[in-house]
Amino acid sequence: MQITNLLVSGLLAAVLPVQLAIADADGERAALARIIHELQAIDPLITEAATQANPDARVRFQYEWLRQDLDRIRLGIQEHIDAPRSEPRTFPPLRGDYRR
Repeated sequence: MQITNLLVSGLLAAVLPVQLAIADADGERAALARIIHELQAIDPLITEAATQANPDARVRFQYEWLRQDLDRIRLGIQEHIDAPRSEPRTFPPLRGDYRR
């Protein structure tokens, strides 16, 4: 009886971390998919801001650069969801500075 309990405990200890790792990976994918959805929801706000921008302003916000950076972020997330890798990947740098 004690050997059976020990065996069951050992099996649970071995299987439970695998189950949690699978659940964590699924949870991560779901969270990343939500991030992609939120990034896509920002696009109409960018369009609205761009239409309200002063075309005669000396310093203009570069909406197209912002869109390109958000597209790069979305692509990177989607690539991770579609084909996760164990090795680090390189990405082109973001512009980050949207004033000109």
